[in-house]
Amino acid sequence: MINKNIIDAFSEVAKQKNIDRTNLNTIMEDLFMSMILKKYGEDCDNFSVIVNMDKGEIEIYQEKTIVKEVVDPVREISSVDALQVEPDLEIGDPFVEVIDPSTFGRRIINTAKQYLSHKIRDVESKSVYENFSKRIGEIVTGSIHQIQRDRIFINCENTELILPKNEQLPVDRYKRGESVRGVIKEVDYSSRGAEIILSRSDNRFLEQLFEMEIPEIEDGIIEIKNVSRVAGDRSKIVVYSSDRRIDAVGACVGMRGSRIQSIVRELNGEKIDIINWSELPEVLISRSLSPAKPINLYIEEDRPYAVAVFEDEELAVAIGKGGQNITLASAVSGYTIDAVKKSDYETKESIYLDEVKGITKSQLDILSRNNIDTAEDFLDADEDFLLSLKGFGAKTIEKIKGNIDN
Repeated sequence: MINKNIIDAFSEVAKQKNIDRTNLNTIMEDLFMSMILKKYGEDCDNFSVIVNMDKGEIEIYQEKTIVKEVVDPVREISSVDALQVEPDLEIGDPFVEVIDPSTFGRRIINTAKQYLSHKIRDVESKSVYENFSKRIGEIVTGSIHQIQRDRIFINCENTELILPKNEQLPVDRYKRGESVRGVIKEVDYSSRGAEIILSRSDNRFLEQLFEMEIPEIEDGIIEIKNVSRVAGDRSKIVVYSSDRRIDAVGACVGMRGSRIQSIVRELNGEKIDIINWSELPEVLISRSLSPAKPINLYIEEDRPYAVAVFEDEELAVAIGKGGQNITLASAVSGYTIDAVKKSDYETKESIYLDEVKGITKSQLDILSRNNIDTAEDFLDADEDFLLSLKGFGAKTIEKIKGNIDN
């Protein structure tokens, strides 16, 4: 009877949690093996458990060896006791003893339920992890159920997702019960279960919004080449149309701005510059610097590096607030861009360090990594900083300065 009660208890919980019979059998067998370990100790590999859900049977077998005098009761049985069950057996023969599950105590059903609930949580957590780990980069929508200072908890598909503070937009304002969208950024698994991290500041969120709103991107006619963002403030996105009849920028903007406005609303007013891709560096860089328009460009493709010259009054627009525009343009174009005023450039054209004698290629690389590209940059650099660089002693620095002056 106790067998049936245990199986009924397991079946009820499993049905509620949608656990299949194969998993249930394994969980029940693991339960009894864990109870055997507790009762008989670690050295009990001579036990086996068989669960038959259809027949409502739980069978526990303990294999022993028949001996004249028992030393280890877990593995041995006396010949006197064994022969009472099977008279034909002899000393040294194996003997299989059937154990009644009720010998594990009256609380076995409650213990079984608790164990099953714990195992079900593990199964559910692994299922959640496997589900969401395949969906990294996908946008999901959920409902806010808890707001903390450093993160927000969101219910989505009966699963709790986390939107950390550093993945939110600075302009976002949240209320409990509100709907919120984000891109699945990370999925981790630990002893606490699956942890799904959402992001609204990640570049992939912007990319996925474009794909959702612009059918030509989803269909593969328009391709997103690159994205750079200062999340919540400004973004630049480079697009390309494989069909010459389709204007990539126009398709992204939509009729009267309908498509882009939908994305801007989702990002709470984030400004988005849509740039038509070009294989010509000078064209791509010029477009990337929008809304500013350079009057001249000096490009070194092998570095890659560019100096953009602007009318004096437009330099501030080119650089942007806190250097934002020039930084985004550099990131999205793939070129490090320096912006200069026309008046400064005409007064003294920059001399690049690769034009100066006495500087090796490895030294040029080190200087470039530290944003020292021109003779002016080198002369303006702090001498202690230059001395801290590998390969730059006092004599080397003086020699390079002398070559610059000459």
